[in-house]
Amino acid sequence: MSLSRPSAVIFDWDNTLVDTWPVIHDSMNTTLEQMGCALWTIDETKERVRRSLREAFPDLFGDRWETARDVFYERFRKIHLERLEELKGAESLLKSLYAKKIYLGVVSNKSGENLRREANHLDWSRYFGQIIGAMDAEKDKPAIEPVVMALAGSKIVPGPDVWFVGDTKIDMECAYNSGCFPILVRNSPPEPHEFEEFMPEMYFSGCDMLATLASTL
Repeated sequence: MSLSRPSAVIFDWDNTLVDTWPVIHDSMNTTLEQMGCALWTIDETKERVRRSLREAFPDLFGDRWETARDVFYERFRKIHLERLEELKGAESLLKSLYAKKIYLGVVSNKSGENLRREANHLDWSRYFGQIIGAMDAEKDKPAIEPVVMALAGSKIVPGPDVWFVGDTKIDMECAYNSGCFPILVRNSPPEPHEFEEFMPEMYFSGCDMLATLASTL
């Protein structure tokens, strides 16, 4: 397996670089409970949480979505930093790419404010040119707008020499929409028909595996 040196690498955040499923699951179930809805299992949370909150919550909660949003964020802010854990090899991967002077950015559907708070907590903000979350751009992932914003100031435009690294179908869809090179990083390999027309070009079982390859660029 070989890869050409990219001009830039755009990363998803949650469960690509950091493990946040327990926090998301806790915050989501706190919201569901207070809104009088049935709770989700962790597997249901992993399956259903994909879109940004401003897109997903109106479908889930109707005209009560803003109340649900406030409940979610109140719980999330109480617990997300203390439970934040980097995934194996994530910082090594960032360090390796950064040392090679490859431009790095983040595009996430997490609130931009909370996203940057987590990056600062880990002291990772120094690696990234731009850290773009939900509500920062006119549209959220999988639209191209946050990718363009993540590359702002770099003189790099979205294209096949820009890697888009993520763990879900919506990340791969965002890569396709922006013309970037889609790389899937997660424990489980792609399942049949999971990605449909948005198949990743490459798959790695973790950041440590991608870091090993990146060190050879």
